[in-house]
Amino acid sequence: MTNEFPQAVTIAGSDSDGSAGMQADLNTFFTRHVYGMSIVTACVAGNSFGIQDATAMPKPFIEQEFKSLAADFHIRAAKTGMLADAALIDTVVENYQKVDFGPLVVDPVIVTKHGAMLLETDAFTTLRQHLLPLATVVTPNFYEAQKLTEQPIHTDEDMVTAAKHLQRMGAKNVVIKGQHHDESQTQVRDCVLLESGEIMWLSAPYVHTDRVNGTGDSLSACITAEIAKGQSIKAAIILAKKYVNVCIANEIAVGHKFGPINHWAFQD
Repeated sequence: MTNEFPQAVTIAGSDSDGSAGMQADLNTFFTRHVYGMSIVTACVAGNSFGIQDATAMPKPFIEQEFKSLAADFHIRAAKTGMLADAALIDTVVENYQKVDFGPLVVDPVIVTKHGAMLLETDAFTTLRQHLLPLATVVTPNFYEAQKLTEQPIHTDEDMVTAAKHLQRMGAKNVVIKGQHHDESQTQVRDCVLLESGEIMWLSAPYVHTDRVNGTGDSLSACITAEIAKGQSIKAAIILAKKYVNVCIANEIAVGHKFGPINHWAFQD
């Protein structure tokens, strides 16, 4: 019957080298047996060396993307990626609230895993006040969690405190990705706080590689895909952690410098 196949949408920028952004999300949807759609918010010209140019999509075009998909498909889960500025975030929030695209996974692309800022101050404030309260799941990295909560994180207790703070800000379920410290690191530990109040710690071996582009995108996309298939939030998060770790551990040789993860490595 029409629209019975699981469908999900990524609301994100297009990354021309395919390693991150919308392309990483769609690769993840595909390998998790979910039909993926996209609402393109920006286009990035880049390669494994870096980003050379970027442009945002006009607001009327983004609005039409929402309308076009809502008029035809049964989208069961959605996720956001990098949203360039405050106006773009407001556009996404306004249009998401007009449609039924299922639970929303927010990947708050604010700070890189190495601590570099990606979002201007006004856009950060808009994300925190307008987008975060819509999140069924929010997946900040270590630095983003510190920025969102405006508090330092040094211990496991600090991670839990930050997760609870994010819940009070409106997100129902929180995944704070563990810090990538240095070359001596052996484990990456993520803190999960579920809507029920349950706290989980998810650990995986730290893989020493520069083939990690799109890791955060793929984690949030995998959670989205599993939700679209009817999995519980808890099960979706646990599987996503395993998925990303396997994809990092099994490298593919693409590009000269910082390459993508291997989305085809995980089989179940």
